Amino acid sequence: MSASGLWNAKGIVIDAQNCMLGRIAALVSKTILTGHRVTVVRCEGICISGSLYVNKLKYLQFLNKRMNTNPSKGPYHFRAPSKIFWRTVRGMVPHKLYRGKDALSKLKVYEGVPPPYNLKKRVVAPSTMRHLRMNPKRKYCSLGTLAHEVGWKYKTVVSTLEARRKMKSATRHNKQKKEDKLREKAKANISKKLAPFQAILDSR
Repeated sequence: MSASGLWNAKGIVIDAQNCMLGRIAALVSKTILTGHRVTVVRCEGICISGSLYVNKLKYLQFLNKRMNTNPSKGPYHFRAPSKIFWRTVRGMVPHKLYRGKDALSKLKVYEGVPPPYNLKKRVVAPSTMRHLRMNPKRKYCSLGTLAHEVGWKYKTVVSTLEARRKMKSATRHNKQKKEDKLREKAKANISKKLAPFQAILDSR
């Protein structure tokens, strides 16, 4: 992810599936503070260490925290996985200063992979992956499951849209493979016909 070729004016799209929450949030916060634009997709697949039971208890305790005299002034308790991740990143940047506000404006977060990001190149961050950073015997839960348990209502909707997207992506990939195969075959056929003319050009 540190390769200079990945960074451009339009930013980078990160696939957060099976990434650890704290690690991916730290990476994203450092990246946006350096001025790069970052889009994080599939936030519902982010993993949190610890069992679902323990993490749900922690979040339910967080839901009880509010302003005593006027709860509408905060703190605000997000239920969507993307907003939970956004709030985690916000806690890692100086969001009350102009520098932090400007950095947060460069971050976009989504559940699933909505258009036009389904057609763009997505990258992963190996340093944040659960398979590489977490003991396989340890318990964990996904951010989507936790959000569903505390009031997020769109888990089935996102999963349905993701299944439809994967089906369309597979169809598009198979079509592209067939077209590439036909193109290579056409190149081989035309190269045989052009061989005599190419020999004349090479002799000069």
